[in-house]
Amino acid sequence: MLGSTHGTLTTDSRRTRVIACGEQPGPAVHGRPAEVDDLDVSGRPLYAAVPDLDRFFRPESVAVIGASDTEGRPNTGVTRQLLAWSERVGARLHPVHPTRPSVFGIPCCPSVADLPEPVDLAVLLVADPLPVIEELAEAKAKFAVVFASGFAETGPRGAIEQARLAAAVGGSGMRMLGPNTNLNAFEHFRDDLDGPAIALITQSGHQGRPIFALQELGIRLSHWAPTGNEADLETADFVSYFAERPEVGAIACYVEGLKDGRSFLLAADRAARRGVPVVAVKVGRTETGARTAASHTGKLTGADTVVDAAMRQYGVIRVDGLDELQDTAALLARSRPPRADGVVVYSISGGTGAHFADLATEAGLRLPALSQARQAELHQWIPEYLSVANPVDNGGHPVGDERGRKIIDAILDDPEVGVLVCPVTGPFPPLSDRLVRDLVDAAEQTDKLVCVVWGSPVGTEPAYREVLLGSSRVATFRTVANCITAVRAYLDHHRFVSGYRSPFDSAPRTPSPSFRKAQALMRPGQQLSEHAAKQLLRAYGIRVPREQLVTSAAAAVRAASLVGYPVVMKASGARIAHKTELGLVKVGLTSASQVRDAYRELTDIARYEDVSLDGVLVCQMVERGVEMVVGATRDELFGPTVTVGLGGVLVEVLRDTAVRVPPFGEEQARAMCAELRGRALLDGVRGRPPADLDALVEVVLRVQRMALELGDDLSELDINPLMVLPRGQGAVALDALVVCR
Repeated sequence: MLGSTHGTLTTDSRRTRVIACGEQPGPAVHGRPAEVDDLDVSGRPLYAAVPDLDRFFRPESVAVIGASDTEGRPNTGVTRQLLAWSERVGARLHPVHPTRPSVFGIPCCPSVADLPEPVDLAVLLVADPLPVIEELAEAKAKFAVVFASGFAETGPRGAIEQARLAAAVGGSGMRMLGPNTNLNAFEHFRDDLDGPAIALITQSGHQGRPIFALQELGIRLSHWAPTGNEADLETADFVSYFAERPEVGAIACYVEGLKDGRSFLLAADRAARRGVPVVAVKVGRTETGARTAASHTGKLTGADTVVDAAMRQYGVIRVDGLDELQDTAALLARSRPPRADGVVVYSISGGTGAHFADLATEAGLRLPALSQARQAELHQWIPEYLSVANPVDNGGHPVGDERGRKIIDAILDDPEVGVLVCPVTGPFPPLSDRLVRDLVDAAEQTDKLVCVVWGSPVGTEPAYREVLLGSSRVATFRTVANCITAVRAYLDHHRFVSGYRSPFDSAPRTPSPSFRKAQALMRPGQQLSEHAAKQLLRAYGIRVPREQLVTSAAAAVRAASLVGYPVVMKASGARIAHKTELGLVKVGLTSASQVRDAYRELTDIARYEDVSLDGVLVCQMVERGVEMVVGATRDELFGPTVTVGLGGVLVEVLRDTAVRVPPFGEEQARAMCAELRGRALLDGVRGRPPADLDALVEVVLRVQRMALELGDDLSELDINPLMVLPRGQGAVALDALVVCR
């Protein structure tokens, strides 16, 4: 039966395994076998493999396993659609059924072994696909589509069955779509539409319907990949493939869960290199959404903050609704790169313009004031008492004659203007008819973006249905919110790709000299003591305070004199996570007697709390800085992640942090700091000097290197607080937590 739920395995060993000594090279990259230089320091691929899916979308031969022509049966409708699709793409169709002599007048093969030729694409309409998949792999079929449900989406037992399917495909050279997919790939795409197209990827077929319907508005759709459970072919494969297709202007995705975060980012990187926008709805922003997606797909939805950060890092435009996906993908697919980032709002109503301008500015769009010379020019046709600075209010009457077009042309001629938006709250013939005609005509003669928001709830007006939708140059929206979302995405995308440098190109391929020292300090399955954790940081060049580990009060006094008063004393042990809460930290000690007393008190508390110590740390006291936190952990989907934020107790209270997925460079490290709500603390507030931002960025990059090199050996690293000193004085890791895997 055809199901409505989806599921997948959460790993893909063919793509993520480390090439060990004696193994064959990994998957093809850019059409050639993966070499050592294509792997990062942890053995992960640095470039997306691009599967050859030409024969999937345009096969020469198709086999339908379980074909039927008995009316009323589900397989009959599917067979009929596949027959029509095969005729459209010029493929030979071979029905396969053990008891039918023919299907729809075409001779039927009793089994896969009886097929008259090797097939490019086999579609399975059977309840138990595993034996057929094995036969198709033996017969060297190129692609298989499995409609059957009841796999990973149903739980652990179904996941085991799905793993068997994947194993049958793996290593055979055949690729499989599904299981639990549908007919969306074989829809009837209009071939009478011109211009760049949208390629669609969905994990729930029904969620792609609004995008498919864009064809009725004149927007071209080239492909639809319903990935289903992704036991083999996954979203990332189709993103990589579509990014290389010359007819694809944008890729629209509905993603319930990612099979493998790394594969998705490699695919997004390929799209970014090619300048192809990827727009995605990703389920799982809330706990409820994530839980529902998991029950629907059997995938990991991933910590949403990490998913969001990773998508932004590689230029994937994340939207929330299908209507936003529809409008944003359509705009990005068909628009030219902007000449400028200034947005001008042009309306026949001051209230309409002001309202739109407020919303656009709040969303981060730049609405520059037009020059005095430009305003004087506009006032030739617009009364002096109306504002034309931006928004431009024409008062209504000028749009009814030749003045309307002159106003539009004058705005578009301004070098500050890259986008003109005209919100039309409702039809007011004949003025609105002439207004949209002038906008369409002007759009045909400019390389700047012209947008219209047609606010009428009816949507049957000729000005909308015929004039606006008949234009391939005007971007037409039905809501202000969707227009603003799409315009912001348009400007952000082109700004992003114009300066994009793939982080994978400069990712480390070989371990640093620090790696060998660090390996010797790791303790599998254990949490390191603070002293050992700081030794690990020191191995990677991260500055820590002067300190000594002591095991007696007398040694503590000697250490304090060497470190220099005032000092901080802390209990050090492998299992101590929250020293302050237990009273195991003493701050601001200024004399030998205080040090002796502190040593005795710390060891007494440790005995009372049954805490095992490896000694007491006598540390340099560092003050007058901004407390930050820098950490690394492993995300289930993306692997190592790096976090920076406000430190000390503020990290738990404010949760003001920024996340990136390695590899990334200095620019992204600085962007992380700029994203923080508390960034002003680093700039200096209330008379405090600016903090050493360069030193903070350097620590972030060194922590990233640790996360990449230590890989699976490092479960968690937390530097808190990292004291960022005034500019030019560096940063010091005052405390550190390291948990080994």
